Amino acid sequence: MTASIDGMASAVPSPRVIIPALGLTQILAWGSTYYLPTVLAKPIAADTGWSLSWVVAGLSIGLLIAGLAAPFVGRRIHDLGGRPVLASSAVLIAVGQITLALSPNVGVFIAGWIVIGFGMSAGLYDATFSTLGRLYGQAARQHITVLTLFGGLASTACWPLSAFLVEHVGWRGTCGVYAAIHLLFTLPVYLLTLTRGPLPDWREESKPRSAAAHGRNRAIFLILAAAIMVGSMLQTVFLVHIISILNSMGIAFAAAVAFGTLIGPSQVGARFIEMMISRYHHPIWTKVVSVSFVAAGLALLWSELPIIPLALILFGAGIGLESIARATLPLALFGAADYAPIMGRLARPSLIAQAVSPSVGAVLIERLGAESTLAVVVAAALFNVALTLLLFGLTRAHTSPSTR
Repeated sequence: MTASIDGMASAVPSPRVIIPALGLTQILAWGSTYYLPTVLAKPIAADTGWSLSWVVAGLSIGLLIAGLAAPFVGRRIHDLGGRPVLASSAVLIAVGQITLALSPNVGVFIAGWIVIGFGMSAGLYDATFSTLGRLYGQAARQHITVLTLFGGLASTACWPLSAFLVEHVGWRGTCGVYAAIHLLFTLPVYLLTLTRGPLPDWREESKPRSAAAHGRNRAIFLILAAAIMVGSMLQTVFLVHIISILNSMGIAFAAAVAFGTLIGPSQVGARFIEMMISRYHHPIWTKVVSVSFVAAGLALLWSELPIIPLALILFGAGIGLESIARATLPLALFGAADYAPIMGRLARPSLIAQAVSPSVGAVLIERLGAESTLAVVVAAALFNVALTLLLFGLTRAHTSPSTR
């Protein structure tokens, strides 16, 4: 369908330019925010004497801020397009990184993470997916899938880079380098590739809905939001505490780390397969498969059968598909006209859940032990399967060929 404004066709940037550009910025945005404490937390604590728990808490506070700001970001992308929002994310992340680099105490350090939190809300997946939906409408589905392939490389690319920088310029210098990257590379990329111009008007895609259909859509939205939130929470709990869980099963630290490396390639592999076959199925099937793989992987791990690699591969494939489903399913169910605001509303509970999940996992492990914590995670995963099957039943009316 041709997007129009006042009946005139509007030009949008070519996805051949936009997707690689946003892919590179996503790698840098994720690597310098969400994945940063993995490498920098211990060096920061060792250098400053600040509590490691407070250093790590910076990311949780940043995610909390990102969740609270997400609906506002969605509305701004809907009204203004992604260019100013993504450009502001580069500036905010850079300012936050400079604040971290110059922080004389933990209070200023946390303030830096608050600024980064606003930058994450305006520049990570949800904002970028919303930008693509705003530009390309239903055609954004394929572009979103390709973009997640880039995002899956963030830890692979930035963990070694962060480690190299810490070794040579220290953790403060590392934050300074990332700030410079965002100001000198990421910001110009956004400004040059997301050119100014009239935004497409996707309202013609929307169909009048009866009161019954409106009520069904509200139920679909609430169940989808719950499923995404539960999935985000159990994913974060498991990934943050995976080493402790595997150690409790009698697996040595080095072997646990080696097993953990199976998750990343599994995510990228599942996303690549989805990219090849997405045209043949509705995104609800991606969601069903993703939560089923996560539940199967965690259940196999909990069973203590000698198939840990298979369990982690299934889990990795599941969370890899989840990042696609959370972006493409709302587009298929609710259309492109209000896609950005809907993504913002869906992101809030998910990001807040991610913010509190590490602490929740730590409390569970302390009170119940790692093995029992894994059982709780498995139960949450099975509950998420049930939520998704309920969602599947409610969305059958939306699975016509026109939404594929």
